[in-house]
Amino acid sequence: MTLNAVAADHLLDGIQASDVDTDRLRVRVLTRAGQTSGRPLLLVHGNISSSLFYQRLMLALPDDIRPIAPDLRGFGETQDEPIDATRGLGDHVDDLVGLLDALGITSVDAVGWSMGGGVVARLALDAPGRVSTLTLLAPISPYGYGCTRGEDGRLVFADAVGSGGGGGTPRFVELLAAKDPDGTMTDGMPELASPRATLRALYVAPRADPWPDEDLWVASMLTTRTGSGFYPGDSTPSPNWPGFAPGSRGVLNSMAPNHCRWDDLPGAAQRPPVLWIRGAADQIVADAAGLDLAVLGQAGLIPGYPGAEAVPPQPMIVQTRAVLDRYAAAGGSYREVVLDGTGHPAHLERQDDVLAALLEHLG
Repeated sequence: MTLNAVAADHLLDGIQASDVDTDRLRVRVLTRAGQTSGRPLLLVHGNISSSLFYQRLMLALPDDIRPIAPDLRGFGETQDEPIDATRGLGDHVDDLVGLLDALGITSVDAVGWSMGGGVVARLALDAPGRVSTLTLLAPISPYGYGCTRGEDGRLVFADAVGSGGGGGTPRFVELLAAKDPDGTMTDGMPELASPRATLRALYVAPRADPWPDEDLWVASMLTTRTGSGFYPGDSTPSPNWPGFAPGSRGVLNSMAPNHCRWDDLPGAAQRPPVLWIRGAADQIVADAAGLDLAVLGQAGLIPGYPGAEAVPPQPMIVQTRAVLDRYAAAGGSYREVVLDGTGHPAHLERQDDVLAALLEHLG
């Protein structure tokens, strides 16, 4: 299939945007301008972002690799279709299979960042043979996000309370919907709930000066669709702390531990080699993540926290390593790369190191 370029905002020189009609929806895809051949490398973004986050990495890849970066449903410029959270990450997986079919690609090297890490892990599970190698950049836990304890990911409460759509900050959602990067300015700084302030505080590791691409990254965040079928999703009441449980629609519910799992990766029909890259200073995926409601409760930011024995922080790194250890014991292989002083998007903060590890993995 020939990709036909479409006009798009926020593209770097050398990057082309195209729309691909699949049997499920119209998908916006970024590729390198003019490239029609090479080893296909699928780049899957995370929550509250889009394919725009991959542009620098795409341009840095060798000429014999063909990067393909789609916008997932609910993000970027892909057709507006709501997310059925009861399928976990299944809507995204099926959309990617449809995209690969439309492009005539039988198998890819797959890279997934954050939520996208869970998506490509499930792609390897649900579409055997379509993934040649698997690279996980700060992936969400194999047991979803929130409300699990121990390396085996046991639910803290059966209703997965404290995870899902109820966890979205209303002011942050309001600013996303308004495509407002900063909100009301206070003393020359963005308000703490703004997309830009969230990027600085949670996405990247602290630094004195803003990153040169900060405006591009914030623009990508602002492509996030909002509402019950998108971000953050709906919620249901719960008698347990903090009072809400996941609903059935929207992106945060699709990552809730009662819907989202990839801990069955060790039993995959085919086991591609895995590269796991993470930043040591990650505040979003960690053993005590800054977005984990148990961590916020411990800090006194959410009233009524019942204590760590009742609701412990989720040990996300421990859980991922335990599953990958079982994967290796079952005949697969994995390599873990930890980058000091690096936050959640290692491919943005430490592009050269990520690129070197990725090319070694592909080689």
